[in-house]
Amino acid sequence: MTHSKTKAKGCEHLPHENANVKPKTKGCEECEKEHLPTVATRICLTCGHVGCCDSSIGKHATRHFNETGHPVILMHMNRNQKWCYIHKEYIE
Repeated sequence: MTHSKTKAKGCEHLPHENANVKPKTKGCEECEKEHLPTVATRICLTCGHVGCCDSSIGKHATRHFNETGHPVILMHMNRNQKWCYIHKEYIE
């Protein structure tokens, strides 16, 4: 995943109800099942899936986007930072 240094001021892919999305698990769902180490986790703002970042072996957050099309994730450690896979940039 290529990270843009700019931030979008808004994004039409950001679900309006994203403040109410709860993570389904504490850690990456797939890494826990596959016994893989996780660098950092991301929360899908559409469904609450917790996946690992692209620095992790599984890259499960990106895989979740590719399989579901759910476009926006929230950085688990920094609750103010969101990423849109479609625009490939951070959202303010």
